[in-house]
Amino acid sequence: MDLAGLGREFESALLQINRVKAAELFERCYVNDNSFPLLERLAIDTLERIGEGWENGTVSLSQVYMSGVICEELIEQYLPKLLVKRKIVPRMAIGVLQDHHGLGKRIVCSVLRAGGFELIDYGQGLTVEELVHRSLEDKLEVLLISTLMLPSALKVKAVKEALAEAGAETKVIVGGAPFRLDGELWKRVGADAFGDSAASVVRIIEEKTKGGAM
Repeated sequence: MDLAGLGREFESALLQINRVKAAELFERCYVNDNSFPLLERLAIDTLERIGEGWENGTVSLSQVYMSGVICEELIEQYLPKLLVKRKIVPRMAIGVLQDHHGLGKRIVCSVLRAGGFELIDYGQGLTVEELVHRSLEDKLEVLLISTLMLPSALKVKAVKEALAEAGAETKVIVGGAPFRLDGELWKRVGADAFGDSAASVVRIIEEKTKGGAM
């Protein structure tokens, strides 16, 4: 099967918000392989390209949003067929610290859910105190923090310190423009890892799930 060609067709169907065509292509992939990893790869790679399209101005916000919705629906439909359960380990959540721009978070949520992971969406515009409180309340193993502006990114340090003071061993993975612009910033604020794309976050989570070091 020409996965690259199928991926291009799938991307086109998503950008046209064509649920019927997207479902047909997903079914073609399923019939050919009958494995979740291939469906997962198709969804994740396609959403990643669409996210990049938004960043360079060729894809609209509504297209990004609806592409994520369609992929999540398809994955939810095929998990039972393949006898695959959602990955509930590690227990994790995602939130936008201070900023109110949630597109990056939306893409990461869609890609992770397309990969079969379950996560809690805390929303955006969160304070340090809110993030820490909810993380402790939910006993998170992994907290994904998205930021848009540098002042918000710098507050990750306060989140990490507060979690440590509370005795939590929550791993903090950061993402967003400030961390892409300064490749060492995530280390300076005490984060455990930095995801420069939605797909890289999936890889980091998978490594942790397999017991790898973050």
